[in-house]
Amino acid sequence: MRNNNKGKVILSCKDHTVSGEVFELLHDENYDMLITSPQPELDTLSKYYQSEDYISHTDAKRSLFEKIYHLVKSFALHKKLKLVNSETNSHENILDIGAGTGDFLKVAKDKSWNVSGTEPDLKARSLSKEKGILLLEETSLFENHFFDAITMWHVLEHVPDVKKQLKELKRLLKPDGTIFIAVPNFKSLDAKKYKEFWAAYDVPRHLWHFSKTSISKLAEDEGLKVDKILPMKFDAYYVSLLSEKYKNGKMNVFKAFFNGFHSNLNALSTKEYSSLIYVLKNS
Repeated sequence: MRNNNKGKVILSCKDHTVSGEVFELLHDENYDMLITSPQPELDTLSKYYQSEDYISHTDAKRSLFEKIYHLVKSFALHKKLKLVNSETNSHENILDIGAGTGDFLKVAKDKSWNVSGTEPDLKARSLSKEKGILLLEETSLFENHFFDAITMWHVLEHVPDVKKQLKELKRLLKPDGTIFIAVPNFKSLDAKKYKEFWAAYDVPRHLWHFSKTSISKLAEDEGLKVDKILPMKFDAYYVSLLSEKYKNGKMNVFKAFFNGFHSNLNALSTKEYSSLIYVLKNS
C-alpha cells in the first residue's frame, strides 16, 4: 500500500516542521484511513526529517518545552514497559522498530530484556549507541518467529508500505508473542478541533492516518488480530500544544491544556483518544 492517489480530499495540510509544502489528505473508504498525497519518493523522504525540531531524533533540551517533553517521556517509557510486561507471556526477546535514540530499549534492557532495535536515522542511531543500545537500519537480518514482544511507538504512520511492514511483524513474532503499535487517531476530538493545524497529521512524515477500523482491517489482512485498544492520554495535551503553535504562531499553554482535557473527557464515552495503543496477537 503506497502512493494511493484515490479517495476524497478531506483536508490540505502544511508541513510546519521542515519544508512549508502543502499536502492533501485523501480518505480511503475501504480501510477508513487518511493517506498523505503526494507521498515523497523513498530517496527524498529523509530530507523531511532533517530538523532540530524533530524531537524524537534528538536528545535536545534547549527550551522549557523540550525539557518538559523529556521529563514526561521518561515517565511514559516506564509505563510502556509495564504494559509490555503485563501483556507478554515471556520476557525474553524484545524488538523496538523505529527506536529513535534508544531510550525505550535502554529501559527494557535495565529490566533484563534481551533488546534489539531498528532506526533508519544515522544521527539517532549514533545517540543510541552512546547509551549502549546498538540499532540496525532495518529488520531483514532478524530470525523468523524470534521475538516475544515487538513495539512500534508512533512509527507505523511513517513507514512507506504498511502492509509490507505488518507482514514483516508477523514473520518476526513468536506464535504466542505480542505486538504493540501506538499511532495518532484522526477521529479524536482534538483532531476535529484543530483540523488542518492538528500537529499529529505531521505531513509528509506521517504518510498514513489511522482509525480503529483501519488498524483492525490491516491487521486482519496479515493474520493478526487486535486484542486490546488502550489510550495515550498525554498525547492530547502535547499535540494540542503544538497545534496551537501551528494555528496561532505561539504555544498557548492554557488553551492547549483545556483542549487536551476536553478531548480526553470526550473520549471517556467515545473511546476516541488523541493516540491509541493497539495490542496485536496472532489470530
